[in-house]
Amino acid sequence: MTYSRAELIALLRRLDDPVFLEHPRGYDHAATRALFERLVARLDADFDTRCEADRGVQDASLHATAAVPAKAAAAGERITVSVSNFGSMAVVAAEWPGVYDDTGEAVEAGALDAADLRKVERALTELGYVPVPESLLTRPYDGPGPLAPHRLGDRADWWIRYFDYL
Repeated sequence: MTYSRAELIALLRRLDDPVFLEHPRGYDHAATRALFERLVARLDADFDTRCEADRGVQDASLHATAAVPAKAAAAGERITVSVSNFGSMAVVAAEWPGVYDDTGEAVEAGALDAADLRKVERALTELGYVPVPESLLTRPYDGPGPLAPHRLGDRADWWIRYFDYL
C-alpha cells in the first residue's frame, strides 16, 4: 500500500508518545524481530545474496538495519533498509541513510536502480512495513517527546525520534 505524505505525517504523530521513546507501549520485541528476520530472508532471496544485518541495536528507537551488498545491487551501491521499533516503519536508502535526501535523488544520481527500489519496497509492503521517505523524517521534530538531549545542533528531527539512538 502506498501512503500519502499527509497519511505518513499523521502516522508519525499518532505513534509519538512522550513517555515511550525507544518503543511503543505494548511493544513485542520477539514479533518485531521475527518480522525483521523475514525481511532479511526476503531480501536475500530477491537479490540472490546474503544481506548484512545489524541486529545489535540498543537504547534506540531503531530496531535493526539490513543492507543489500553493493555487488548484488544493479547500481553497484549498497541498499540500506532501516526498521523502526514503531509501527513497522522502514526507510530505504542508497548507501547509508543521509547520503541522499531521498530515494528519488539516489535514483537520479545513479546510486540506486529504480527496479531494485521497487523490489525492496514490494518486499516491505508485502511484509506489512510502512515505507517512509527519508525527506519526511528530516523535518524538525515538533512532537511532545523530550528529545532535547538528542538534538542535532539546535534541532531534533523525526529521524531521531523513530530511527536513531536515544
